[in-house]
Amino acid sequence: MARYDEHDQARWVPEPPGDPERSAFERDRARVLHSASLRRLAAKTQVVTPADYSSLHSPRTRLTHSLECAQIGREMGKVLGRDPDLVETACLAHDLGHPPFGHNGEAALDELARPCGGFQGNAQNLRLLTRLEAKVVTEDGRSAGLNLTRASLDAVCKYPWAASTCRLPGVPQAGEGQPYCVYPDDLGVFAWVREGAPERRLSFEAQIMDWADDVAYSVHDLEDALLSGYVTAAELRDPEERLEVCRLARAWYVPDADLNELAEIFARLVAGPLWPGRFDAGLVDLAALKRLTSALIGRFCRSAQDATREAYGDRALAGPRSHDEADGRYSADLVVPRLTRLECALLKGVTGRYVMSREDHHATQARQRELIAELGALIVQGAPETLEPALRADFANAPDDAARLRAVVDQIASLTDASAMAWHRRLASAPPAGRAVPSRVTSWGRRQSW
Repeated sequence: MARYDEHDQARWVPEPPGDPERSAFERDRARVLHSASLRRLAAKTQVVTPADYSSLHSPRTRLTHSLECAQIGREMGKVLGRDPDLVETACLAHDLGHPPFGHNGEAALDELARPCGGFQGNAQNLRLLTRLEAKVVTEDGRSAGLNLTRASLDAVCKYPWAASTCRLPGVPQAGEGQPYCVYPDDLGVFAWVREGAPERRLSFEAQIMDWADDVAYSVHDLEDALLSGYVTAAELRDPEERLEVCRLARAWYVPDADLNELAEIFARLVAGPLWPGRFDAGLVDLAALKRLTSALIGRFCRSAQDATREAYGDRALAGPRSHDEADGRYSADLVVPRLTRLECALLKGVTGRYVMSREDHHATQARQRELIAELGALIVQGAPETLEPALRADFANAPDDAARLRAVVDQIASLTDASAMAWHRRLASAPPAGRAVPSRVTSWGRRQSW
């Protein structure tokens, strides 16, 4: 097991020693498990909304996905010599920053937040964990969020750099359109988290979390697609249909892959003994589907574990004894064989083609984006009273319009799918006196006063 020193276990705001029978990372895990942000994931979209499924087959939500990711990541971390509580904490927290309506809501909020630097779910993760969640408050009244350890926060940093619009000396930046994990006004804590880390390098624990995330959603979204009836076993055995999946997978996930190579890999996958020849959702078929998903998860995890141990050996994966040596959290990289990555991408391609590319899904997404734009304008009109009490001070004390807008964005990002729609209905039905309800937030940049 890797040794984690005081530097790894330090907290942004020093705290008295905790229960000696619990490790610092066990405390981190508990803080995330008990957080409001994690609970809210139960009502946030993973791929499609629960209403799109029959009542018999509850689809994954962001919460169930995070729990499944955590189980996968914890076991991989243990096998690879990492602290399992640390890896599980990162997996539980990796999606906390996602707004209502999944990645579609993320795109809508990014548009809304352009005047204050944009929106990114990964950057919102760090903001929640270090500022917005209620757990630790400093002597001067500043929130430190959950005040997790440096190693746990770093393990959540999937993209350890700032937005491309950030222009601060010495701060690594994202490329245009590239994800990032910190907003400019959170750079102080980000610099503390990354103290001593190689620039732009993910910790080994963050890499395990990232692969556990890929494994969980690629396999389980396939399961949900079959359960929903959006795709049939017969379609996945049709070479022409599979070729369309391969084209989408290459375009979205693996642009460097050869189409014929993908087609051959997909054909071998569906020819496997566990792949369903038919699926009518009876108990026998449901059990068979579970055997398939279990086998795929085991296949993807073992492949990465075996390749990584072969590349580094058990001793190297165990890490150093102190922070003075090469940092154990950066002493290795997770090795995922190319074949495994392509198989995973093909499973994502199934969901992409049969769920995310449906015309009715596109129409729903358009309505969701419009709702978020309108909700932003409605909250702005009545702020700070239209914000929850925890965010009103951020708005009222903000030094400029950008900071006020960030408080509004924080509010919308915290909502679930259902509560976003409920807030929209409530605010739209009772607009501020003398003001019309705007249809879009297109006039934000021209707003002269609050």
